[in-house]
Amino acid sequence: MIDVSELNVTFGQGRSELRAVQDVSFRIEAGESFGLVGESGSGKSTVLRAISRLTQDWTGSIKIAGAELEHRRDRKTTRRMQMVFQDPYGSLHPRHTINDILMEPLEIHRMDRREARVLTALEDVGLGIEMRFRYPYQISGGQRQRIAIARALILEPEILLLDEPTSALDVSVQAEILNLLKRIQRERGLTYLMVSHDLAVVAHMCERVAVMNRGRFAEVLTTEQLRSGTPKQDYTRQLLTASGRYDRDVAKSFVSFD
Repeated sequence: MIDVSELNVTFGQGRSELRAVQDVSFRIEAGESFGLVGESGSGKSTVLRAISRLTQDWTGSIKIAGAELEHRRDRKTTRRMQMVFQDPYGSLHPRHTINDILMEPLEIHRMDRREARVLTALEDVGLGIEMRFRYPYQISGGQRQRIAIARALILEPEILLLDEPTSALDVSVQAEILNLLKRIQRERGLTYLMVSHDLAVVAHMCERVAVMNRGRFAEVLTTEQLRSGTPKQDYTRQLLTASGRYDRDVAKSFVSFD
C-alpha cells in the first residue's frame, strides 16, 4: 500500500542546510501497521510530512497502491490517505463547531449525504450527536482527538498517518484512543503508519517498527523483537533502555551514534 524508496528531505541551503531524512526506504502492506520510533529530531515526523506532501522539500520515490506521488497534493490521494496530528488542541479550528469541522472535508471533496456521514462519523468514534454543535473548547482532550480521528475517517480513506496521536493525552485516555484506532483498523482494513516516541504504544499497535537515528533507519524489527529486547543495533538497545525508568548512571553511560 505504501512504498517509499530513497526518500531524502532537506531544509535550507548552504551552511544552514539540514538533511532531516536520508535515504529512507520501506514498504507497508495493505492492512499492516508500521511504526516509526526514535528520539526527538530523528526525522520520523518529517517522513510523515513528506508522504502527506505537507512538505515538498523531498526527493526519492513515494508510491501509494503502486501509483507514484507527485510533490503537489491532489484531491484523489488526499481522500485515500488522511493524517491524525499530535495535538488535539491545535488541530481543530477553535471557532468552528464540531459539525463545521466534519462538514468541511465533505464539502471540499463534494461528497453526498453529508449530514448522515457526520452522524455516522461521530458514532464510529464513540461520541453522541449532542457533540455536533459544540466548540472544541467545550470538550475534553480525548474527545477532541476522537473528533480529529472522525474527521480523518469521514472521507473513507485507506491509509491513516498517525503522528503521535496520544502523546498529549492522559495515560487512561491514551489507552481508549489506541483501542479505538485498533478497532477501526480491524473493521475497515486500514493501513497505518504511526510515529511515536513511546515504544510501548508502538509495540501495542504495530507489527513492524523502524528505528530512526539522525534521519536514517538504524534498523527495522518486529514488535516481538521489540518486546523481547533483542535488537541488532547498539542504538536500538540504548533506546530501549532509555524508555524504561530514568536512571542517572545509565544515562551517563549513553553514547552518541553517527
